[in-house]
Amino acid sequence: MTTFPVTVTREDSEARGRYSAPLAPGYEAEMTYRWVAPGIISIDHTGVPPKFEGRGIALQLVKAAIADARKDGFTIIPRCPYVEVQFRRHPDWADVRAQLDGGRPIAAG
Repeated sequence: MTTFPVTVTREDSEARGRYSAPLAPGYEAEMTYRWVAPGIISIDHTGVPPKFEGRGIALQLVKAAIADARKDGFTIIPRCPYVEVQFRRHPDWADVRAQLDGGRPIAAG
């Protein structure tokens, strides 16, 4: 896989947010999330335009969220299948994976 370097930005509001990366005029990759509890986000979608798939762009979005989680002290529920697979491939991300009880997030602390 050839990596296509991108600049990832985060937009955050009280209820939801997204990570995005401009790719070319008219093309953007994005990963969306919502705040489900204090300090816990649920990533629900990752999208990369077909003509840019297979270049490591989605992984760069996920890595940005992992870095922010560590820096800002939140945890992540990977609801998006792509993000779930990446969490399985990266056991070193376990520290930012939200703990669940019956599908419900367990508050940290």
